[in-house]
Amino acid sequence: MTPLGLDLAPRAALVTGGSRGIGAAVARLLARAGARVAVNYARRERPANDLVREIRDAGGEAMALAGDVSSPEQARQLVRDVVAAWERLDILVNNAGIWEEDAAGSGSVDVWDRTLAVNLRGTYLVTDAAVPHLERSGGAIVFVSSTAGQRGEARHAAYAASKGAIISYTKSLAAELGPRGVRVNCVAPGWVDTEMSQGALGDPEVRREIERSIPLGRVAAPDDIAGPVVFLVSDLARHVQGEILNVNGGSVLAG
Repeated sequence: MTPLGLDLAPRAALVTGGSRGIGAAVARLLARAGARVAVNYARRERPANDLVREIRDAGGEAMALAGDVSSPEQARQLVRDVVAAWERLDILVNNAGIWEEDAAGSGSVDVWDRTLAVNLRGTYLVTDAAVPHLERSGGAIVFVSSTAGQRGEARHAAYAASKGAIISYTKSLAAELGPRGVRVNCVAPGWVDTEMSQGALGDPEVRREIERSIPLGRVAAPDDIAGPVVFLVSDLARHVQGEILNVNGGSVLAG
């Protein structure tokens, strides 16, 4: 039996950057809760198809959708494809993002352009295309930000700036879309054990140092982020609006 408030059937969800890491964990959990899930990917077709097959084998409904969220046409097409398949869009999880180094004084404008294009422009484009459909369904949006957007991150200013902007975007849309029936919230993870972070976490000493900085004593797994995301889109969070939910093991107490 699905826990009270977590039955998401027959809602339709779009998860950007859904083929791996946090996005894949969110897609799996949404499907377990009964949602139909569109898994967006930019280049990694095989992991996206493998995830869709996994969800279908477990009795869920899912599809993989290729698309560069930073492209206006491709972002709009993602939303159109979901609505064409399922005649609705109820849940949008904006997770697509990149994390590249840009040391001050020797950085690259290309890193800033790429980072802002995917992390911020892409988030805006998909969201803006989705809003009319979310209004019709009384839907929910969750943005994936980061502790970097709250406290900054040395040598990753472009990433931190993009994630800080997502927090402001969350609050702006929460005020604007709440009266229109759309709930808008955000999760701010700390370190998460994903492919994107393996450059740092793959060094045992660096990992130990990071773990010592986290009161709960460990780096999050993707599933640790998926649970709060699914909570925020569920009826259990029906009166939560404009929240930045920290999921960082206590490393940044910014609530």
